[in-house]
Amino acid sequence: MSLFRPQVQQMAGYTPGEQPQESGWVKLNTNENAYPPSPRVKEAVQHVLEGRLNIYPDPLATEFRKVAAELFQVDPDWILPGNGSDEILTILMRSFVEPNELVSAPYPSYTLYETLAEIQGARFHRIQLNPDWDWPVADALEVAAKSKILFVPNPNAPSGNRWPDEDLLSLIPTQGVLVLDEAYGDFCDRPHRCELLKAGFGAKIVVTRSLSKSYSLAGIRFGFAVAHPELIRGMRKVKDSYNCNALSLAAAIAALKDQEWMLANTNRIRATRDLLVMELRKLGFEAVDSQTNFVWCTHPDGEHERRYQELKQRKILVRYMKFTLRDGILDGLRITVGTEDEIQQVLDALRVIG
Repeated sequence: MSLFRPQVQQMAGYTPGEQPQESGWVKLNTNENAYPPSPRVKEAVQHVLEGRLNIYPDPLATEFRKVAAELFQVDPDWILPGNGSDEILTILMRSFVEPNELVSAPYPSYTLYETLAEIQGARFHRIQLNPDWDWPVADALEVAAKSKILFVPNPNAPSGNRWPDEDLLSLIPTQGVLVLDEAYGDFCDRPHRCELLKAGFGAKIVVTRSLSKSYSLAGIRFGFAVAHPELIRGMRKVKDSYNCNALSLAAAIAALKDQEWMLANTNRIRATRDLLVMELRKLGFEAVDSQTNFVWCTHPDGEHERRYQELKQRKILVRYMKFTLRDGILDGLRITVGTEDEIQQVLDALRVIG
């Protein structure tokens, strides 16, 4: 007899990307930033280390909320920090969804949404995207209307495409919230600052952001939500008492204050991303025009897993992904945009592998 709840006993759980612990890898599988964080981050963390680590951090993250609010042109009461944007997604699920209520998301997309719904005992509906990664309008409208939460990663993962704001307005759930997961928002050719919230739809929309990607702080684990204060007040009841530690708060504040550093890095990544897409197409791959720091690609011969394994033998790690669709299997390679040198190594290896 299992001691676990039935939902936990039956679920497979979320599988993170591989994290080799030895050196020598070209690691392009989990969408980390290719470049280091702002030097201000190290200075800020060092200052905390020399301070009072025996004292709990500010439970409301007041200084961070002020800095983020200024950046996103909202009041601090619109900001809720978390231990990575994944914790924000967990808080959302615990705040709004009862067991057996409906949660939905486009598919293929971030598989953690489904895992969180399983943990909560909620029903989950995959809104299967069209082959061009666009929305199936009729299905999406029907499901969204019934959902307590509709998660939309925008830009999407693993495809990397971004949907226009106007395509999302009709998907706001009647009795729930639309969660726009903008973990990769700073890599868009036209980065934006929560326009839908400012357009009068804030009471039904939550935007989530991560500092893991564009700010090079994956090792710190810090993210935040931007939403109407009424929603933030309710979500704050659910969060852990001190969910952001003193070191991560200091790092996040310093990173957000150095926009020049972040923008310089994201500009470099966008340029390398465009090069990667162009060269993959020359090699016969179909590559989606990405608005992220990764590229989704497939090959007409379908030998994606072979290429993944042969790259891995050369200590080049990309992400092989496989999705079960209504009419078959979709698989492909998701390649994080690394430095120009790292991308050249991947391309050179693919030319040899075939």
